[in-house]
Amino acid sequence: MTDAEKQGNSPIQHLMVVGADHRSSTMILRDRLFLDASELPAFYGRLRRAGLDEVLVLSSIDRTEIYTIADEPLETGDEIRKLLAANAGVSRSDIENQSYLLSGGEAVKHAFAVASGLECLVIGDARFLDQVGTAYATATRENVAGPVLGPLMDAAIQVSEQVYKKTGIGQRPVSISAAAVEVARDIHGDLARCRGLLIGAGEMGELLGSSFLSTGLGDLNVTHSLETRAEAMAQQLNCHAVAFDSLPQRLEEADIVITSVNTRRFVLGKAMVAAALRARRRRPQFLIDTGVPGDIDKSVESIEDAFLYTLDDLERVTREGRSSREADAQSARDLVSQAASKYADEPGNPEAPRAESDNLELMRRKVLEEAEGDADKATRLLIDRFFRGKRNR
Repeated sequence: MTDAEKQGNSPIQHLMVVGADHRSSTMILRDRLFLDASELPAFYGRLRRAGLDEVLVLSSIDRTEIYTIADEPLETGDEIRKLLAANAGVSRSDIENQSYLLSGGEAVKHAFAVASGLECLVIGDARFLDQVGTAYATATRENVAGPVLGPLMDAAIQVSEQVYKKTGIGQRPVSISAAAVEVARDIHGDLARCRGLLIGAGEMGELLGSSFLSTGLGDLNVTHSLETRAEAMAQQLNCHAVAFDSLPQRLEEADIVITSVNTRRFVLGKAMVAAALRARRRRPQFLIDTGVPGDIDKSVESIEDAFLYTLDDLERVTREGRSSREADAQSARDLVSQAASKYADEPGNPEAPRAESDNLELMRRKVLEEAEGDADKATRLLIDRFFRGKRNR
């Protein structure tokens, strides 16, 4: 029996996802597509008015995806792209040229891979599991998770937990952050006396910014060409957002600079960095370029007192073999593929996802009662209890 025949009577055949990520689109488009928590209720309303009764929105720094159920994926995909374009203020052609549409078993596999950190810029970034859980909790609060997407998200979270448990992919982003902190301390000593600057809002920039703050960085500013993205990132990291046109001044103040722009254009060139170092009276500056292919002109390396590191440089600091990381990633992909194939064949199994979905529905009703109509409070309670249960398990 073919996969199509197996799915013939399964609701999974109607599952689809439309999205844009770091592989399919530019950072500029992803910045426009990003939906923060305050925008989601209104956007869910537009999706419902478009006839999507079961739908889930996953929107993060480097990824925006819409999961739904549809009899005609192509037509529904066009409608979703139209809504995304209107909300982001971009052309339909931009969305069409830089997005993807997956359906059926491929959509299942994709959902599992996203939750497992296999579809992000830094493979193994466990924060995507939290993002999937938060998106699921929000869709549940909006009463649109439904009988197909609810169990699917439960299963995706369970698969991701197995991936992190059975493979070593989760160590890669941890080791990169640790290496960055180690180099920073070698250059500057006590980080409590240092000031940091994060330029851009990419996922690796957020990870490094969070790591530096948790290890005692004295101060961190965030800047972005879009003010709303700078403010969203600053809120996420609990630090300050500063105007993008003040970049030269902020660069002079920064002991540690992280770039996470990914626009395929240099945000920092040799002249700008040299001017900043002159103003700093040659106090050294640690620059971390997380952009792909790069945010900082390589010629900066020739400037005395400018210490430029890329992600590859930080990986070398960890002294880990690339072959072992690739083996871990392949093992994780194999686990995801096997789980997705099994789930697509028997979407109702195992029993655990159904039971967990029922429990989440009970939890949702309880927090709505406790919040007494306060939607924001209900969302916070639901997300807190959802992840507390995951951690306890």
